[in-house]
Amino acid sequence: MVKSKWFTSLLLSTGLLIGSIGTAAAAEGTTGTSASAAPSGKHITILHTNDMHARAVASSPEMGFAKVKGIFNQYRSQNPDTLTLDAGDAVHGTPFATLVRGESVVKVMNEMGYDAMVPGNHEFNYGWNRLVELSQILKFPMLSSNVKKSDGTDLFKPYTIKEVDGVKIGVIGFSTPETSYKTSPKNVEGLTFADPAVEAKKIVDELKGKADVIVAVGHLGEDKSSIDTSLKLVKEVPGIDVFIDGHSHTVLEHGLNADNNTLIASAGEYTKYVGVVDLWVDGGKVVKKEAKLVDEKAAADIKPDEKVASLVASIQKEQEPILKEKVGETPVKLEGSRELARTSETNLGDLLADAMRDVSQSDIAMTNGGGIRASIEAGTITKGDIVTVLPFGNQIVQLKVTGEDIVAALENGVSDYPESKGGFPQVSGVSFKIDKSKPKGSRVHSVMVGGKALDPKATYTLATNDFMSIGGDQYTMFSKYSQAGMYGALDEALISYIQKGGKVPAEPQGRITEGAEPVVQPEPSKPEAPAPAPEPEKPVVKPQPEPAKPVPAPAGNVYVVKKGDSLYSISLKYGTTWRELQKLNHIKNASLIYPGQTIKLPA
Repeated sequence: MVKSKWFTSLLLSTGLLIGSIGTAAAAEGTTGTSASAAPSGKHITILHTNDMHARAVASSPEMGFAKVKGIFNQYRSQNPDTLTLDAGDAVHGTPFATLVRGESVVKVMNEMGYDAMVPGNHEFNYGWNRLVELSQILKFPMLSSNVKKSDGTDLFKPYTIKEVDGVKIGVIGFSTPETSYKTSPKNVEGLTFADPAVEAKKIVDELKGKADVIVAVGHLGEDKSSIDTSLKLVKEVPGIDVFIDGHSHTVLEHGLNADNNTLIASAGEYTKYVGVVDLWVDGGKVVKKEAKLVDEKAAADIKPDEKVASLVASIQKEQEPILKEKVGETPVKLEGSRELARTSETNLGDLLADAMRDVSQSDIAMTNGGGIRASIEAGTITKGDIVTVLPFGNQIVQLKVTGEDIVAALENGVSDYPESKGGFPQVSGVSFKIDKSKPKGSRVHSVMVGGKALDPKATYTLATNDFMSIGGDQYTMFSKYSQAGMYGALDEALISYIQKGGKVPAEPQGRITEGAEPVVQPEPSKPEAPAPAPEPEKPVVKPQPEPAKPVPAPAGNVYVVKKGDSLYSISLKYGTTWRELQKLNHIKNASLIYPGQTIKLPA
């Protein structure tokens, strides 16, 4: 389930390229002053992170919290006039956070010395009441101007004003309205997410005369599929000097000098970068601003902060008893070995897919066998067992997918069968057969969903993991679909499902089997009944029947095979012959057609 190195590198290099090409102008400042000119005014530095997803421990290229704090220390020593901000999705994503419902990350962020943060959609994964509890543990404000309670009041403080070397900086928070469906709906019951741009206009007007500099911290992002983006907000709302962005995991190497002279900055994901924005303020106005990113290579000589490293280690030690907590029992070994989970249906794969489908209430669940990293021995199941099986913190995503793309996904997953493939699908709510004698892309048949034959044109709700949803493991057919919902981490769902009594299968449930496509014999032509013998007295003139009018071919000159069809019955319906259909569709065996198959018809 961890993205392969080439996949990550491709995304990373693409993001850096786009960032460097599209944002070079930002490095020149906002007043036309060249980068080499000596800036006037007071120098203020903003350090920023976003979408850290609880990556507490270093794992290259992820720097971890101690190294990030070391970078903060370095910049603060060079310029004491420094603010540190986080643009959301910090307190959820790995067992380090989820085992204690986010409190571990809050404790570390307090030690790192942040000045403010905004709640991202994943901050709500423990429920909004828990998020309020976490915000009260923070030693700095959690800001959001557009999250409203049922009575219309703000759930969090909408903004704060920080004074740095006599310069008043107004910091406004914005949360994505997509939170209403990018966390479980039950997590945000009773809340509404107002239009960020509408709220921004009100607060920017309110801050005029109160603040010299206005900084937005928004978990909005820049995805084209999103409606409320940072780009849209700064275009509609003048007066924002800097927008610290998150949510889309965008890497902006030198920031983006956007509409209304706003500098947008974003630092990727998972502690791979720390963002740095430098401002020069003269006479109460920003005269120059620059943005850059610091990664592990640039920070190679910077030491991790010892206090944060020690705190992370102590929290991990505190969590050891939690990892030993009992989740349930299994009478048999739950099979998650690499050699089986990547080549065949396993009972552990069935259990995980069932948990995913249950928490999301989806028609189908599908996850990649390569994301299952261990087996669970017969006996007591502990939280530590689950974390070992699912160590990556991947999230459950719901998509609305056509039956045609469900089949395409299954074909992708079994393309190397019976050889090992990380993308081999473990499924729930769907069953199918594999004909390994067929070429890749034509092996899957007899697909059933909810006890009925899959309809290629119908739309099904699919629960999958966030890696696959964006095309990981070659599931590219999913990447065109927008998320219809998010339902927390895989490990959380599996723990919850077992605890509430979800069935632990003793053996694979027969959802994926091997077998040739069923043989459908063409119907023999029926001889015409003989004409009755003429009466001897009166010669009978036999009327000639009118020739049968063939049914006109449907649009696109194709026919989708239904249960009970044969090439012969289809040929009668459309005024052709079964041999002609066999030849036109390159069907080797005229008896082998199956429900859902598309048959070309003569023009």
